[in-house]
Amino acid sequence: MPQGSFVISLDFELFWGVRDSRKIDVYGAQLLAVHRVIPKLLQLFRSYEIKATFSTVGFLFFETKAELLSHLPPRIPQYENPLYSPYVGHFDLVGEDFQADEYHFAPRIIDAIRQYPEQEIGSHTFSHYYCLEPGQTIEDFDADMEMAVAVAAEKNIQLTSLVFPRNQFNDTYLEVCNRHGIICYRGNKYSWIYQGKREGTENRTQRAMRLADAYINISGHNCYSRASLKSKLPIDIPASRFLRPYDRKLKLLERLRLHRIKTGMTHAARNSLVYHLWWHPHNFGANQEENFAFLEKILKHYIMLNKKYNFESISMSQLANEIINDN
Repeated sequence: MPQGSFVISLDFELFWGVRDSRKIDVYGAQLLAVHRVIPKLLQLFRSYEIKATFSTVGFLFFETKAELLSHLPPRIPQYENPLYSPYVGHFDLVGEDFQADEYHFAPRIIDAIRQYPEQEIGSHTFSHYYCLEPGQTIEDFDADMEMAVAVAAEKNIQLTSLVFPRNQFNDTYLEVCNRHGIICYRGNKYSWIYQGKREGTENRTQRAMRLADAYINISGHNCYSRASLKSKLPIDIPASRFLRPYDRKLKLLERLRLHRIKTGMTHAARNSLVYHLWWHPHNFGANQEENFAFLEKILKHYIMLNKKYNFESISMSQLANEIINDN
């Protein structure tokens, strides 16, 4: 029977993914909710036998501010726009430890994920590193990834997968990833409307088409054969679909949004292809009831495809290792 692969990856970053630290009043409650969202996701994933990859910013591993400051890389990116750098002014906002500051630390969530060995902890770089922004260099990225791997290793976690923050994929940096033991990464969809770019360079047409593509088929199903992913290390496991959070303004389109995802999954299952769904845990921070109900509909569809087509839930690194072994 055919066997497709269902990949889920989550970008776990908390406040390190918010460029402007002054927006804590805007995003704060949604980010704090992640401490409740991830345990619920872990339970839901286990009940549906889902293996996901939690791509985690390295700063989140620490328990105290002092521990974080003692692990700063010898090189840090010198972004032309200082808003992109957590090293410029941001540390002044960081609390003394994870108990006082749940915006910037998450060691207990990471411990919780580790209690589910079927789930993978991957890398979202050490500092939520922007690979396409002016001012940073490949040497800076090398130092960032070296520290990300080292800090995870201190917790007996081996990082082998990577998600580039803001999907700013930089092909010239892949050798650095390979050197630090990264065997796979989440690349962008092949359609031109999803190509990773530096901030501020995307046009309105791209943004509008991405929004429409969440509800109607503009870019295709974005599924991939294992054979097409074999070319080199680290292996590109491209995204298929971003799981947009529930939006009350667009609630009349919810059936279309669900249909868009389910038809892509079905296409992958029938044709032995890879379907890669991704989102941020904080996307579920608001409207949790609606978001979890929507996700459960997706997972029920997965169970049907698993029984009918042997569709397989698999983490990023597990898929990469299977591809490597097949090759």
